[in-house]
Amino acid sequence: MADLARMEIEELKDQLPALEQDMQILLLPKDVDDKANVVLEVRAGTGGDEAALFAGDLWRMYMRYAQLQGWKVEIVDASEGESGGYKEIIANVSGDGVFGRMKWESGVHRVQRVPATETQGRIHTSAATVAILPAPENIEIDIRADDIRIDTMRASGAGGQHVNKTDSAVRITHFPSGIVVTSSEKSQHVNREKAMDQLKIRLYEKLRHERDSARAEARANMVGTGDRSQKVRTYNYPENRMTDHRIGLTLYSLDRIVAGDKLNDVVEALITEDQARKLAAMEEGA
Repeated sequence: MADLARMEIEELKDQLPALEQDMQILLLPKDVDDKANVVLEVRAGTGGDEAALFAGDLWRMYMRYAQLQGWKVEIVDASEGESGGYKEIIANVSGDGVFGRMKWESGVHRVQRVPATETQGRIHTSAATVAILPAPENIEIDIRADDIRIDTMRASGAGGQHVNKTDSAVRITHFPSGIVVTSSEKSQHVNREKAMDQLKIRLYEKLRHERDSARAEARANMVGTGDRSQKVRTYNYPENRMTDHRIGLTLYSLDRIVAGDKLNDVVEALITEDQARKLAAMEEGA
């Protein structure tokens, strides 16, 4: 029995460094919204029709990723591009720890490829923006009736005769912030509720952004601010290459990443880098 105990002690000693690191990671400061659901916004940027097609590719990538994670996706509003893809698409994504994994996607995504409309085989560069807004349950935001205007209009998305004949879509304008939200379901009552929820989420994000901006200097060493103006990633189709500029990660499996199957590899690398930087900061402060 003593020999067995000594053997077990040696085995446990080998496991100790990894366990200590796991414990340190558990003690790292957490984003209070990591477990929240999100509002996902994908918008075509520079590049015309090609940008809208790329926005559609990003949308399908996130839908596949959400499916693999077991999350639920509900489209709130969408505007299709003339040649396909989306000028803009907004959706609610709900599930276990969505924001904690999806927040790394916020920013400008750049694509380099030969568009279908290009006759001379030249590579074009286009872009789309992605915004991930945390949507925690029971957001307490005070919205005064005098501060908003609610308009009804005809929905512009696909939906057959109902959409063409019914003023069911709802647009809410919030005067103090200038935020405008829309919802285009078939029911005006449902649209009012969803649009108001969207407004609360955007006001919450505004407050969150102001809070984070006040701590910007302290967060300078983190992976990224999540600001949509920051170019986060390049998708180079001719080389089948994806580069995440925040951590210098380059993978030659773009086809699998855009398909959603290997996006988790990128997310895990970003999370690992963020944890490593936080651990280094804790050790320096110790």
